[in-house]
Amino acid sequence: MNPLVNTVPENYLADLTNLKFAEAKNRLANILKETKLIYSAVFSDEYNNNVYIKPENLQITGAFKIRGAYNKISKLSLKERQKGLITSSAGNHAQGVAYAAQKLGTKATIVMPKTTPLIKVEATKSYGAQVVLAGNCYDEAYAEALRLEKENGYVFIHPFNDLDVIEGQGTISLEILAELPTVDYILVPVGGGGLISGIAVAAKTLKPDIRVIGVEPEGAKSMKVSMENNKLVYLESVNTIADGVAVKQPGDLNFALIKKYVDDIVTVSDFEIMEAFLELLEKHKLIGENSGVLSLAGLKKLNVTGKNIVCVVSGGNIDVLTISSMINQGLQSRGRIFCFSVDLPDKPGELLKISEILARLNANIIKLDHNQFKALDRFTNVQLEVTVETNGHQHVQQIISELHNAGYKPTRVY
Repeated sequence: MNPLVNTVPENYLADLTNLKFAEAKNRLANILKETKLIYSAVFSDEYNNNVYIKPENLQITGAFKIRGAYNKISKLSLKERQKGLITSSAGNHAQGVAYAAQKLGTKATIVMPKTTPLIKVEATKSYGAQVVLAGNCYDEAYAEALRLEKENGYVFIHPFNDLDVIEGQGTISLEILAELPTVDYILVPVGGGGLISGIAVAAKTLKPDIRVIGVEPEGAKSMKVSMENNKLVYLESVNTIADGVAVKQPGDLNFALIKKYVDDIVTVSDFEIMEAFLELLEKHKLIGENSGVLSLAGLKKLNVTGKNIVCVVSGGNIDVLTISSMINQGLQSRGRIFCFSVDLPDKPGELLKISEILARLNANIIKLDHNQFKALDRFTNVQLEVTVETNGHQHVQQIISELHNAGYKPTRVY
């Protein structure tokens, strides 16, 4: 299945004068929030580089998408706006289109996957847009949006495969280079490719030797696979916690630009995404959604030191339940929470022995379940399940070793 038709204009890459980033920046001047770079001592020390965060999670609507959406819609004629707008989105582009449509006095219909977090659905509705839930991923929502476009004569606002959208996203580079002219690398989350297309073209127009690196989740690496095959590839399935970039096939405009202007695409695991989310939250008190922190997770894939690196945190629209789950998973992934079970003889004092080992190793008990009925032989043994707060993977291994030395056989739960 190939849901995209070829829309790359002839000789497009030979003439990029149609992308006017400075004009787009002026067009957005009274719409955007200022997202100044944040120097991260924590990430800088961890990766031996000078790391800066571009916090687009603090942007109006909570993500960078307002840039491309507003730029596109503001360039439509009055006649086009009167037809009504339609788009498909996993959430952030939806809010960008809804907000821009409200500001510019036109109506918008947004098709979102059924799996879209409720916070993004409600936020989109709050800007006055009509929301239609269809399909289980972006590509299925996209197909429904195309059907409605044809049926009702709407104007389609593509979330990434559109020159005006790409132009709007590229304004991020102008801001980065104005603040940090000595930037060496820009790391960018990748889904359909609209964000990194705009950033790469704008950045290299101003500073040709800059390196732009895309970061995708391993479970949705459509751009990486397409680059490796030198053609657009459609993934049969995507599976990642980063729902905002769960795209089965990137845009062809984006792909053409990325081949020419992007230096590399790297992938990260869901566990690495969780770790980046937790570190950003814990050390900087900033909340990034799963797709938004891909750039921070990608830092460990760079084999460089002493460079000025900007990580674009692309969005922060995440619901409270997901935040709770991400914190818990991130703590587990970083060895900050350790849960184990162990069978104990059913006699007084055994629980105290375990407690003394944990106390000696400064492992703080969070939860304890002492259950006679969980053991295989409940007449002679009791199963103990303990969750403790730890200081990292080395600390966890120390606890396991001490339990073994004391004659116990602990089983790691998580």
